[in-house]
Amino acid sequence: MTEDLRAALAEALPHRPFTLRLWDGTELPATSAEDGPTFILTSPVALGHILRAPSQLGVGRAYVSGGIEVDDMDSALALISQWSPPPMDNAAKLKIARGAVKAGALRRVPRVPAMEFRPKGARHSILRDKRSVTHHYNLSNEFFSLFLDESMTYSCAIWSRGAETLEEAQRTKLELVCTKLGLKPGMRVLDVGCGWGAFAIHAAREHGVHVTGITLSEPQAELARERAAGLDVDIRVMDYRELQGQTFDAIASIGMVEHVGSVNIDAYMAKLASLLKPGGTLLNHGIARLRVGDAEAGPFSERYVWPDAAPLHVSRIQTAIERAGLHTRHVEDFPDDYARTLLEWQRRFEANIDRARELAGDERVRVWRIYLRVSRQGFESGFMSPYQVRAEKPR
Repeated sequence: MTEDLRAALAEALPHRPFTLRLWDGTELPATSAEDGPTFILTSPVALGHILRAPSQLGVGRAYVSGGIEVDDMDSALALISQWSPPPMDNAAKLKIARGAVKAGALRRVPRVPAMEFRPKGARHSILRDKRSVTHHYNLSNEFFSLFLDESMTYSCAIWSRGAETLEEAQRTKLELVCTKLGLKPGMRVLDVGCGWGAFAIHAAREHGVHVTGITLSEPQAELARERAAGLDVDIRVMDYRELQGQTFDAIASIGMVEHVGSVNIDAYMAKLASLLKPGGTLLNHGIARLRVGDAEAGPFSERYVWPDAAPLHVSRIQTAIERAGLHTRHVEDFPDDYARTLLEWQRRFEANIDRARELAGDERVRVWRIYLRVSRQGFESGFMSPYQVRAEKPR
């Protein structure tokens, strides 16, 4: 059944740094000196996904649904990032399609994986942003605890200042933010996108400040309130655009700017500037793209990991900060620190993968195994970097 398909693929891909194993046990062997990873198509439905959406999205659907397996995920992702198939003319594509159909690939339209998400409504509206954020975060607090440190800090840890464990590296990052903000007892601080309250708790406990934390996730807020009990911390479920009638001595925006979008970045910084008292300080900690011309995000990330999230260039973020009337005082980036953080998250996730499947299901686990690795590759390859920008509001 698969002879014609294998022949067509062999002709179209004469140089293959990988092995392709089909559902009937037959193989298209690697042609390079080093065998490389083995991609296993467990069902003709996988080809149906790829033919229906011949792009990253189709391959992603096939993988998430279990139609594609790999013997070495790290090797496979490294190959995908470096190797591109040769261009194919229409005749080659037609041969592959005919072989796939003969092998049973399109006997029925493949079902899109259940966890694929397409947010509705105006992009970066308050309602759509809430839907997108909750798609990522509202798994369960326990799911995230499987790979985060004890503080539940879901952003770049700082290892380069002497930390040896993830817990130490995250405490270093939290204290670095406090230092850059110049926190003193009695100050009022806003934590935008507060997550499970790691920064709010650290700042209130260690520096005696009052912290207002906002998040769009109800489960996050519930746990953050429990963890902050007895401290001068107020956790609210709300959008940053809904904050009114308050001003703060300092604002921390940690891992939030990636979700704002290019259409709202100016309004976001203007809003934060309006919430700062004269002389107040903003610390913006977020991921930025480094190379001009690269896409903001691929279709796999858009549908399965971070709907609507897109790292902007640091120059665009800086323009928004300047347009908001804030004066930039310091800029620092930590690409190696985030790569190491993701490697540690990946190690912990893999060690707890059975529990992760119990909590979130096999599709979600497949997505997160890719997400943690590809994100790390993004920092290692120079595609993106986490930046901390300290800016002040003139008196």
